[in-house]
Amino acid sequence: MGVMNDLLTTDLFPQATLPVALRGQTDFEGFRRAARGLLAQNILPAQVSWQCGNAPPQTTQAPQAAGSALSPAFSDAPAVSVPPEFLALCQAAVLHRNPQRFHLLYRLLWRLVHEPELRHTPQDADMDQARQMADEVREDIRKMKAQLRFRSVQDDSFRARPLAGPLHVAWYEPEHHIVEAVAPTFAKRFSLMRWAILTPGGSVESDYLGPQDFAADAKPPGEGLAALRFGPAADPQDAPALDAGEQQWLAYYEQVFHPARLARRRLLQKQAAPQRYRKGRSPVGRKAHAPRAPGASRAGSQSLSL
Repeated sequence: MGVMNDLLTTDLFPQATLPVALRGQTDFEGFRRAARGLLAQNILPAQVSWQCGNAPPQTTQAPQAAGSALSPAFSDAPAVSVPPEFLALCQAAVLHRNPQRFHLLYRLLWRLVHEPELRHTPQDADMDQARQMADEVREDIRKMKAQLRFRSVQDDSFRARPLAGPLHVAWYEPEHHIVEAVAPTFAKRFSLMRWAILTPGGSVESDYLGPQDFAADAKPPGEGLAALRFGPAADPQDAPALDAGEQQWLAYYEQVFHPARLARRRLLQKQAAPQRYRKGRSPVGRKAHAPRAPGASRAGSQSLSL
């Protein structure tokens, strides 16, 4: 079934929407590729439903009509000429939490192509909204860079690779989807440090790889190499307080990036916990052990992993 692109006809006989699936909340490249394909097919903004990540599809059209941003039908579309500032505007606005941001940006792109005078219009409702969204995202990034605080913990990797230093964990709750955008800044700022940032929308860790992590015939980087790895969202209800102990921060980090390791650690702690006996009964046949002093290290078990 062809798409009716006449505005009056579409208003009188509205067509079913075409869902376009993006890979995630910040898939700018996927949006740009799909927008080119939609423009090439002359599909109106009102006929497109943008889907992000695992969002359930909302469409009144047949399932086979759904499209992915990676579809060959979109990848072969020609590039669209737009003002340079509009590209920077889109790159910032897609990080906004507004669920209608992709619809707004495609509508603006459509208008820039079909309404050339929009480029010289000083005030426009759609353009003003997109600029406000971009400004809010930039302000959120600035605040995260200034307010983020790390807590140092000694994890298993530190015990096995002490020269890389301890792990630094931080919890932050940004207003928008800025974790992927701000992560490279922290990677450069703390290039010789192992750190992890946990947020409700997604998490990221940077593992500093020092010279001891490279083969003998490999050339280690002069300033070290920070490898970024993105992980799932962290539950805000489980976030430790800023003055919480080291073990609480370590458990919160492992809950996000190493859940199996955390489960194994808790199982070992449960098995090592002293058993209780009923009153009047003695633990016959069990060897008693002297209690360990608070803060004593478990050097015997740790030395096996070095």
